[in-house]
Amino acid sequence: MTHETDGVAGLLLAAGGGRRLGGRPKALLDHLGRPLVEHAVGVLHAAGCTRVHVVLGAAADAVRERARLEGCVVVENPRWEEGMGTSLRAGLASLAGTGARAALVSLVDQPGIGPEAAARVLAAFEDEESLAAAAYDGVRGHPVLFGAAHWAGVAEGARGDQGARAYLKGRSAAVTLVECGDVARPYDIDTPEDLAHLTPGPQESRPGPPSTND
Repeated sequence: MTHETDGVAGLLLAAGGGRRLGGRPKALLDHLGRPLVEHAVGVLHAAGCTRVHVVLGAAADAVRERARLEGCVVVENPRWEEGMGTSLRAGLASLAGTGARAALVSLVDQPGIGPEAAARVLAAFEDEESLAAAAYDGVRGHPVLFGAAHWAGVAEGARGDQGARAYLKGRSAAVTLVECGDVARPYDIDTPEDLAHLTPGPQESRPGPPSTND
C-alpha cells in the first residue's frame, strides 16, 4: 500500500440477519470453507487496508466464535434490525479518533467483488474530501470510499436500508466512478437462489434434492 492510502480504513458492514435466507446471518454463510465475513475481511486487507473495522449485528456472538477476525476492530450494532443505515453510522462512529482520513466501505454479501476492484477504488483516495465508488458498466456500486469530511453528512442521512444512497445521489458530480466491471461481479447474496454464487470448501458439498426413498 502506498503512503497516500495509509490513512484509508476498511469498513465492512456484516450485520445482516438474512431475512430472505430464512434468518441465516450473512456473516456466517459458508464460502470457501470459512464464514463469509472472513472472506470479505480478506478482500479489504488484500486491497491494501491495514485497518479494518467490521460491524456485526445478527448472531454477533456466534460470528465472533466461528470467524477469525484477528487484527480487526469489531463493532457491534445493537440496532441492526433497523437496517444497513444503522451499521454504516456505527462503523463510521468507530473510526472517529483513529486518524483514518477515509473509509472504504464494503458489504459482506458481495463475494463477487474481490481485491482488484477494492484496490482500484482505494487508489482513488486523494484527501479527506474524496468521494469514489466502484462502477459496473457505468452503474455505481460497492465498495465506496468516503473521505472523513463526508462522514458526518453520510451518518446523518443513513436511514433504513438506504445507507449512503441519498448522500451520494445528491453529490453525484463529486463522486469519482471507478469502473470495475472487468474484474468483479456485484451480485448480492439475498435469496436462497443466490447461495449458488458461494463456493463450498474442500470438505463440503452442496446438498442435493430431498430423497424420495422411504
